[in-house]
Amino acid sequence: MSETKLAEPTVLAEVTGCAGRLVLNRPKALNALDLDMIRVLTEKLEAWAQDDAVRLVIIEGSGGRAFCAGGDVRVIRDNVLRGDAAASEAFFASEYRLNRIIAEYPKPYVALIDGISMGGGMGLSIHGSHRVVTEHAVMAMPETAIALFPDVGASYFLPRLPGKLGLYLALTGARISAGDAIYAGLATHYVPRAALETLKAGLARSGITALDLLAYSPPASLLARDRAAIDDCFTSDSVPEILAKLEDRGDAWAVEQLETLSRRSPTSLCVTFELLRRGATMTLSECLAMELKLTRKMILHPDFAEGVRAQVVEKTRDPKWRPATVAEVDRAAILAMFE
Repeated sequence: MSETKLAEPTVLAEVTGCAGRLVLNRPKALNALDLDMIRVLTEKLEAWAQDDAVRLVIIEGSGGRAFCAGGDVRVIRDNVLRGDAAASEAFFASEYRLNRIIAEYPKPYVALIDGISMGGGMGLSIHGSHRVVTEHAVMAMPETAIALFPDVGASYFLPRLPGKLGLYLALTGARISAGDAIYAGLATHYVPRAALETLKAGLARSGITALDLLAYSPPASLLARDRAAIDDCFTSDSVPEILAKLEDRGDAWAVEQLETLSRRSPTSLCVTFELLRRGATMTLSECLAMELKLTRKMILHPDFAEGVRAQVVEKTRDPKWRPATVAEVDRAAILAMFE
């Protein structure tokens, strides 16, 4: 008689030495977060915070391709299309609560970012005390491409990056490398993939001191190269002003940014600009509350279902935004999103 194969847990958890170890275990989905994963992570972190045998927490992704590609937006879109607002509310509220737990965690929290870390993956890493990137790390907040906004506390951490790097990353969704992540302050240490097992063993054996002993010098940063242009063009009072500055600049870099921004949801661009403007003077707790309130309106905007369809579900890369251009976006409608 054949036995039914049990599905593997989507989060693996164990205590090894003095380290609590969490492994996101949906490799085929690039370790994208669902509500069950968020609940397990929350439960384990809360338990280990009270366990004297656990001196630090390590979190990583399985499969070698991703740390975590973000929240499972397919599910959120499905919730919207069937009118289940409560399910989406539960997901975002639980995710943001987890982000706050990580930010306030009483022990070292070490995220090993080896591969893709986007959206919700950033929320699982950036709020922790130690963020380790390998040469395979790719970070991004790509929400404007699906007509959402950078969330998981991004309204707090992005405005606090050097210069206008945060606004640039938020609007364009630019993918950055390990060197960029260190330069911007999104990561704290660089360790090549080949040294990760040694690092994990060291952390489990001797605690967080192993990290500084095993960290390497990071690669060069392209963001550092482009920093002056980013600060020049993204120091602006509105999205239309940013576009005008890029048009005036007119070099190859500026043309590339204009092309990227032309593919993003105009509504999402304007919401994101306002979000980061407000978040710059707010606490993390206030930012997460603002983001939760904003999700309720943004996921009901027609651009969201359309963006997820075009980018994730059908992958046609041809979203039809409404309105179609930044010039057509009504500022009053944007401000109403925050009410």
